Amino acid sequence: MTQAEIQYKANSLSISPQEADSLLEMVEYSLSTNSFDPNDHQTIALMVEALGDNRGMMRLKFAQRLALVGKPAVPFLLEALSNHPNPVVRRAAAKTLTLIAPPEAVPQLIHSLLHDEDTVVKGSCVGALAEIGEEAVPELLRILATEKDETIKGHAAWALAFIGSRAKNYLYQAMASDSVDVRCAVVGLLGTLVQENEDEQALQLLFASLQDSSPVIRCEAAAILAKINHPQVASCLIPCLGDQEAEVRKATALALMKVGNASTIPLLQQALDKETDDTVKPILALALNQLKRQAQPEE
Repeated sequence: MTQAEIQYKANSLSISPQEADSLLEMVEYSLSTNSFDPNDHQTIALMVEALGDNRGMMRLKFAQRLALVGKPAVPFLLEALSNHPNPVVRRAAAKTLTLIAPPEAVPQLIHSLLHDEDTVVKGSCVGALAEIGEEAVPELLRILATEKDETIKGHAAWALAFIGSRAKNYLYQAMASDSVDVRCAVVGLLGTLVQENEDEQALQLLFASLQDSSPVIRCEAAAILAKINHPQVASCLIPCLGDQEAEVRKATALALMKVGNASTIPLLQQALDKETDDTVKPILALALNQLKRQAQPEE
């Protein structure tokens, strides 16, 4: 069936609550008896239209049944997501795509995330992209690199975090991106990979990020490394006490304080003695005093 035929069917349908009840009963019977015809486009189109039912439980039931239909329902769901005038149907279509998680839905989900006027539709599209997983990662990274809307970028970052280790190969490569926003988001995800999976490559990329050209990335990397229990963390942070950017020196001092390695006390003292920025000195002093207190034997 062509996209034009799908659109014609969708635009020519309407379904009353009574018809929706009868349709659900028929669909449930055919699915339970394995007699549902995946080529019955009229029934699938009606099921998608029923996603606009004003009863929330009915919408849920049709979404679940469409998920059982699976791939044959995807073109109809994508058409509804793209063109249906009722935002309730568009929302439910995106949520149903979350249940099916078809990779071929990524382009339309991205388009609706960027352009649909309904915020719930946008959120539902993000959920579907997150569930699809690895296949959605390049487009999510592209959004981080090019999109100006901070809310949309936040959605993309959340989806990437949800995908997690399934995206790791893309994340490794993304640390070479020209976009600071991409690298900043990825640094946080690398930290999660290290904490949850002891990912050695992610750890080495975090260490390398302490020398990133952007001070934002260097600060973020220091903050994330402070949460990681690894013997190399303190020694990798120490050189950043001499960073040319005051904010990086602050972030490094706080990170070393959280790491809690008493061997760094003399180096923090040296950094404090040399520091000329009055906004950094109190942070260095705080870190130094905290480490000294921790190093004192309990009475």
